Amino acid sequence: MCAPILPGRAGITVAAAVVCTTALVGCSNSGGSSTPSSATPPASASPSPTSSPAGKVLITIKDFAFEPARLTVAPGTLITVVNKDAATHTVTATGSKAFDTGNVASGRTVSFTAPTKPGTYSFICTIHPYMKGSLIVR
Repeated sequence: MCAPILPGRAGITVAAAVVCTTALVGCSNSGGSSTPSSATPPASASPSPTSSPAGKVLITIKDFAFEPARLTVAPGTLITVVNKDAATHTVTATGSKAFDTGNVASGRTVSFTAPTKPGTYSFICTIHPYMKGSLIVR
C-alpha cells in the first residue's frame, strides 16, 4: 500500500528527499573495492588491452587517466569519449595525428571515428601529456 501524499511544503520536501536519495544511491560505488580510484597500480602491473564490446565503444576520462588505457576496435569504429574530470582534456593521436577530439570540457561527451588502417595508435591528452593510452585497430 502506498503512503498518502503530503500536502504543501511537506510533500515537496519529502519528494525532494526521495529524488536526492535515489540519485545518491545511483552514484554510489558498487564495485566492492576498498582501493581508492586514484590509486596508481604498481610499476610491474600492465593493463591488458580491452576489446570493444558489440555496441557502444567508450573511453572515460576520470582521475586524469583514460579508462580503458588500451582499447581494441575494428577499423572505422565510432568511439565516444566522456570527460568525468573537473579539468578539460583531449584524446589526440601522437605521431600520425590520426584522430583528435579537440578540447573536451568537464562533463562533456564527444565522439570520433577510429582510423580505417589497422595498427596501434598511441594517444595522449595534449593538455596533460602524462595521460597516455593506445588504440589498437584490427
